Amino acid sequence: MNDPWHTLRQFTQARIAQGRAGCSLPTSALLDFQLAHAAARDAVHQPWAIDCFAKAVEMLGLEALILATPITSRVQYLLRPDLGRCLDEASRQRLKSRTAEAIDVALIISNGLSSTAVDSHGLALLEAIVDTYQRSGLRLGPVCLTSDSRVALSDEIGALLNARLAVIIVGERPGLSAADSLGIYLTYAPRIGNTDAERNCISNIRPPDGLPYQAAAAKLAYLTHEALQRGFSGVRLKDDMPKQLLD
Repeated sequence: MNDPWHTLRQFTQARIAQGRAGCSLPTSALLDFQLAHAAARDAVHQPWAIDCFAKAVEMLGLEALILATPITSRVQYLLRPDLGRCLDEASRQRLKSRTAEAIDVALIISNGLSSTAVDSHGLALLEAIVDTYQRSGLRLGPVCLTSDSRVALSDEIGALLNARLAVIIVGERPGLSAADSLGIYLTYAPRIGNTDAERNCISNIRPPDGLPYQAAAAKLAYLTHEALQRGFSGVRLKDDMPKQLLD
């Protein structure tokens, strides 16, 4: 008998039409599940080699600025999300001591909940974003690198850099079908106290199975332009980007 679910498997990475062996899964499906679970755990607990990443950023001709949160371990990062939303005092003073020249966009990168995602896609995505921004004539600050951070940290960094807009590239929470997905969060007028309702998100950036780098950069450039023109981001900023701009 032909099961239509087997035909649908080619269109999704979701675990459908796994088959069965008696009342359980076939061995191949069980092993695949265990491998995906292990990859997700590794993505969360793997430390990020931030110094190596900073050198790679500098090789692109960009300034890399390594900052830190009060987090001291990945376990603490998981248990204390509040500490991942703020800089430690040394990093805060480092940004305060910089020239307060206004910039359009503060770019931040963090491993977030998936170091695997940043290691696999972070540099290529950053290169695509910077290229798109520079062609738009936007003023960029240093590329701020922060381990063990939450999305809201972009508010404090953006405010200290006197940026009109903050953009953070962060490793997304891994699932059993994707352990290497990146997300981008954009916030107009970054300041401590902003809520998630004031952000726009572009998620599932992980070619070849997710959104390509250039498409993500084009989407971000569109949302950036609209946010700067309209003076807001978040739920009020709708994604009305014409499809042809993604091609």
